Amino acid sequence: MGPLARALVGSPVAAAIALVAVAVLAALPALNLWTAPGAALHVPDLIVGIVGKWLCFAILALAIDLIWGYCGILSLGHGAFFALGGYAMGMYLMRSIGDRGVYRNAVLPDFMVFLNWKELPWYWFGFDHFGFAIAMAALVPGLLALVFGWFAFRSRITGVYFSIITQAMTYALMLAFFRNDMGFGGNNGLTDFKDILGFAIQSPTTRAGLYLASATTLAAALLLCRFIVASKLGRVLIAIRDAEARTRFLGYSVTAYKTFVFTLSAMLAGIGGALYVPQVGIINPSEFSPAASIEAVIWVAVGGRGTLIGPIVGALAVNATKTWLTSSIAEFWLYALGAMFVAVTLFLPRGLVGLAATLAARLRPAPPMRAEPQPARGGDD
Repeated sequence: MGPLARALVGSPVAAAIALVAVAVLAALPALNLWTAPGAALHVPDLIVGIVGKWLCFAILALAIDLIWGYCGILSLGHGAFFALGGYAMGMYLMRSIGDRGVYRNAVLPDFMVFLNWKELPWYWFGFDHFGFAIAMAALVPGLLALVFGWFAFRSRITGVYFSIITQAMTYALMLAFFRNDMGFGGNNGLTDFKDILGFAIQSPTTRAGLYLASATTLAAALLLCRFIVASKLGRVLIAIRDAEARTRFLGYSVTAYKTFVFTLSAMLAGIGGALYVPQVGIINPSEFSPAASIEAVIWVAVGGRGTLIGPIVGALAVNATKTWLTSSIAEFWLYALGAMFVAVTLFLPRGLVGLAATLAARLRPAPPMRAEPQPARGGDD
């Protein structure tokens, strides 16, 4: 980790500034409880939903940075873990509909009734409880990452080969979830949610609560990741990134360290997906698309990998740009995204946060020069 990264991540002041920024974001929708629509401090409900979605993307970007920026593992399949967490929450929301669906069936979701399913599949049991759904949103992606990572890292698959097989994994899951007989809604996915924990999901108050939950989770994830990278575990992860063979020869179990951080990263991504689904109102197999995972990697690169703060900045900046461009010149968005990634790769290898640190270092006044001590001279002979 270079001096710029240490200045941004290792400093408690930098972490405090990031947490204050997240707290300010979290406080914005709370102002709606005391301000009328149209007031200066009132945040439109549409903006609350959009920014809440961006915060979930920031959690995903932070999860990717933990493994890519600090352990050198480039995963092109983290969108799969995000989607699995989303499906876990979607299953709970579908069970919460009860007899208010189109077919008035309190046991089976509407799409199962339409497809002539006779009974609820065993893997849907338990999802009528919110706590179980949240647990599964973290445990299912974590279990998949644990098994997948153990076999991959044990076989010493690294670099571009690991990136390829993670992309193959998410593509295989996308194809599987498109099938109607999987029991997850096929290509339509899960949608038409009614409420969450008894609160109407379309209510402005509920949306503000989901926004606050996303911001709080992002802050907690940032603190957890900072604790990890500042500990001995983090130093070992950086050693694996910079000199894996030497770290292995020193006696460290590289496979165990990689598997642990990969599993933890997948669980964070799953939690982000669980918060994402109730705010957008739908989850379908397109979330497994390899393009979605690649786009998430671009957020990290644009913000600055290996900084923790950078991925959050990158996710917010890129998605804000995406929202603006797709609402005005949608056909040019993919070109803009590609150009952004190329420009960052060529001219900003440290991302936006690295650029800010470089500018701050140049503007900082140089320390005063210390006078060199003069050697003592002996007397003339």
